[in-house]
Amino acid sequence: MTTHENEILVLGATGKTGRRLVPLLRAAGETVRAASRSGEVRFDWTRPDTWRAAVAGASAVYLVAPDDPTPVHDFVKQAVEAGVGRFVALSGRGMEHVHGGFGEGMAAAEEAVRGSGAEWTIIRANNFNQNFDEDLWHEPLRAGRLALPIGAVPEPFVDVEDVAEVAMVLLTRDGHAGEVYELSGPRGLTFGEAVETIARAAGRAIRYEELTPEAYRAELLAAGYPAAVADALNTLFALHRDGHTAEPVDGVRRVLGRDPMAFETYVARAADAGAWS
Repeated sequence: MTTHENEILVLGATGKTGRRLVPLLRAAGETVRAASRSGEVRFDWTRPDTWRAAVAGASAVYLVAPDDPTPVHDFVKQAVEAGVGRFVALSGRGMEHVHGGFGEGMAAAEEAVRGSGAEWTIIRANNFNQNFDEDLWHEPLRAGRLALPIGAVPEPFVDVEDVAEVAMVLLTRDGHAGEVYELSGPRGLTFGEAVETIARAAGRAIRYEELTPEAYRAELLAAGYPAAVADALNTLFALHRDGHTAEPVDGVRRVLGRDPMAFETYVARAADAGAWS
């Protein structure tokens, strides 16, 4: 049953999940405000003067928090005062084990929606499949080498299409208030296995190289990344090495009633589209 007759505000509407969520909602007959710094509706976390128009009249919000946690609580408070009655917040698996640095924005979003007085649901997702073909690891793979400090710990990568479909259900149907859904793919692969799968599908040589955290940080700095970004990424991989996100979980099946997309299916589609050619 669709419960929200007013508009749904999608933050990060040009991002990985948002740009897939918006057409899903519209195809389902929902009225959507696609918001971002460059989207249909202007929204900038650093410009609170853009918030009021974005939330006015919205009944539900898909909340993708910024890295900086500072504005998140004020935004959620303003949204509730404007009449928003439901939040779906995107977060990451293992966030409960992270203290400082990486994930502060997501942690703030979780805390803010829990204390908002509105209905809330939290999505905690594994690393996205699309990190391999849209950003983050795309260019290293095209260059023939992905080097990370992750070891042999598996990762059940989740497809962004599944995350977007789950978010659509949570935004438009009752019965999910107060739930935290962990989302993963159907099985774990090491990063080495993932790169081998991509190389076979792409029909070219691509190798995975294991780095120490120190060597990884040095490579990031040499490539021009700020020290804060290098440190945040190392914090993320430390979380993975500890195994907190290694086991597949059933959140996709619980919400959608089907298995999540297999990594191999994603790779075949991306390779056919020339992602790593």
